[in-house]
Amino acid sequence: MNEALIEKVTDTFKQKFESKPVIISSPGRINLIGEHTDYNEGFVFPAAINKGIIAAIGKSSASICTAFALDAQEEYEFLFEDIQPIPNGNWRNYVIGVVAEIQKKGIKLEPFNVVFAGDIPKGAGLSSSAALENSIVFGLNELFNLNLTKHEMILISQKAEHNYVGVRCGIMDQYASMFGKENHALLLDCRTQEAIPYHIDFKEYGIMLINTNVSHNLVDAEYNDRRNVCEKVARLLKVDFLRDASEEDLKQIESQITPVEYQKALYILQENERVLKAGKAIEHHKLNELGQLLFDAHYGAQHQFKISCPELDFLVEQAKTHPKVIGARMMGGGFGGCTINIVHQDDMEVYADDISEKYYKKYGKHCSIYKIKLSQGTHLI
Repeated sequence: MNEALIEKVTDTFKQKFESKPVIISSPGRINLIGEHTDYNEGFVFPAAINKGIIAAIGKSSASICTAFALDAQEEYEFLFEDIQPIPNGNWRNYVIGVVAEIQKKGIKLEPFNVVFAGDIPKGAGLSSSAALENSIVFGLNELFNLNLTKHEMILISQKAEHNYVGVRCGIMDQYASMFGKENHALLLDCRTQEAIPYHIDFKEYGIMLINTNVSHNLVDAEYNDRRNVCEKVARLLKVDFLRDASEEDLKQIESQITPVEYQKALYILQENERVLKAGKAIEHHKLNELGQLLFDAHYGAQHQFKISCPELDFLVEQAKTHPKVIGARMMGGGFGGCTINIVHQDDMEVYADDISEKYYKKYGKHCSIYKIKLSQGTHLI
């Protein structure tokens, strides 16, 4: 837990609003394996991490709500009766989206103030948006005794993303951020929205994220395009979601779709299988097997679903040649962001230096490297 960040957010709130807030810690997340399977009602394997959002939320003595993004030094005031998505509103839409979705449930809120800041690296694909949404809904639930369950809270966060941000995300990000458990990853069934926590003993290995520092500018449009393809193929297969189809089923309609669409659908079916295999590998303490599944998943993302980029591919190819890296893949929506790597603890510093140098030499820009731990979900401090 970032004590300095907690102190900074708390102090800023007290100075600005001269009252005592509730303090919420809401983590970002990684996904071990299972990319773009969530909106196909498939399986994913996320975990909360020890980087996230700290939010201070308190009641307002005015009739207006004030939200202050400490990192951006931006303030936004709004009224409950006048909430609309803001074009290019960035973080504001996450905050007001959550408020609007709570109100849609017929719950009456009182004016409040919030200050938040985070230590999730920007553009790394670690779901700072879900962490922010969850911090707001969790904080309001605490502050006003709304009696929302955690499941209700994550659905509010997800709807805020759909209706106010315009990203038709699945439930994984909000779920992992809310329900994360220290030293565990969650094998999440996106249909039932229930997860089995798997304790992971990484033994002498650890998780390293390498951020390409490539912008996600295209990701929303590309994400929605992939989702549309999945929905089209599911309709042709006469199933609700691709999760309900087999590779044999897909072959039956191959002539009705383009080769590109076929490969994208095939990737989803195979990625679902990889997630389930990863659960078995973790259960039987077979880290090398888990690592190979990560490499396989990257191949699918790169060549079938086509959501990778040259920088991500370069990092994974480098990982394959290094004896102390047992698995790596691109992580997140694609087109930038991070690779997730399982690296021997003794070799982390050396590998970090080596890959940084090679990446800079190849692309003329720096990658960023983070060592992370699996952490607790959204909670009151």
